[in-house]
Order: sequence, then C-alpha cells, then structure tokens
Amino acid sequence: MKDIPPHQNRRLDRRLPLGCPAFIALRGGQRIEAVCIEIGVGGMTLHAAYVPEQNEVLDVAVLGPQGSPLADRPPLVGKLEVTRCNALGDGRYEIGGRMMHVVD
Repeated sequence: MKDIPPHQNRRLDRRLPLGCPAFIALRGGQRIEAVCIEIGVGGMTLHAAYVPEQNEVLDVAVLGPQGSPLADRPPLVGKLEVTRCNALGDGRYEIGGRMMHVVD
C-alpha cells in the first residue's frame, strides 16, 4: 500500500456517479438541499451548502434522477457518518461519508 500515489483512490468498494438531487435533514427540522455526486455500497459523496462536524451522523435522502422513470420512486433514505468535508469555493462543500444504515 505504501507505493500507491497519494492522489489515487484507495476505496475498496466501487462508486457510481449520480448527480441526483438529495437533501440533508437536520435535527431542528431544517432541510438542506444537496446533490448526490456518487454513491456506493459503503458510502456516498454529497455537495451542499452545509459544513458538518467530523463524524457527525446525517440523515440523508437521495431522489431518483430527474426526468427518468426512477424519479417517481421513493428516495433512498439513510444515515451517513461524515468522514470528510472539503470546500468547493462557491459556498458549497463536498461531504463524504460512510453509510451506517439504510431505512426501508
């Protein structure tokens, strides 16, 4: 593992690019609009105008792609443990995390 360049992706699970609308539900009832950039078995990446704390657990919902037959299906709802957060420079942040639980 020490020979892997630092910029190379070290994830063991495959991530699929999405670009689907999503939202983060905060404890106070506030909803933060987001975009789910990619998703995989172990986690997901969101873009949102929200700065979470390290290891914060977020309630997230990912909607189906707009304009597709999947848009009418219920959203994927789950709990995401934040593992990283990077500023995108436009008031939004890239939030990456580990999926802890998916709600049926």
